[in-house]
Amino acid sequence: MSRPGRDDAPDRLYTLTGGRARSDSAARFDLVTLVVAECDPVPGMQSEHAAILRMCERPTAVVEIAAELRLPVSITRILLSDLHAAGRVSARHPRTAALPDPDILDKVLVGLRNL
Repeated sequence: MSRPGRDDAPDRLYTLTGGRARSDSAARFDLVTLVVAECDPVPGMQSEHAAILRMCERPTAVVEIAAELRLPVSITRILLSDLHAAGRVSARHPRTAALPDPDILDKVLVGLRNL
C-alpha cells in the first residue's frame, strides 16, 4: 500500500509547490510550530491554501496540518511559507523549557541515594 502524497502522485506535489523543494520564507516551520490563520480564504486561492486557512482558525501544529491534508510535511512547509509570506498566517514557535538548576538536581540525586 502506498502512502498518500508519496508514491501515488509525485507530479501533483510538484505542481502544488511550483517545482520548489524548499520554502523561500525566513519563517521556519517545525513539526510542532503552531499556525494561526490571519484571514479567511478568498475566491481563486489554491485549494490547499484555502484548506489550511480554514483548518487554522485555531492554533494548529504543522504536523496536524500535514496529516489532515494527507501531504508530506516538506510540502506542507512550502505551502505554509507561501501563506506566511503573504501575511495570511502567523507562526508561533513553542518555547523551550528552562533547564533546572544543576545544584537542585544534585540535591535530588543525593536525596534519592539516601533512601
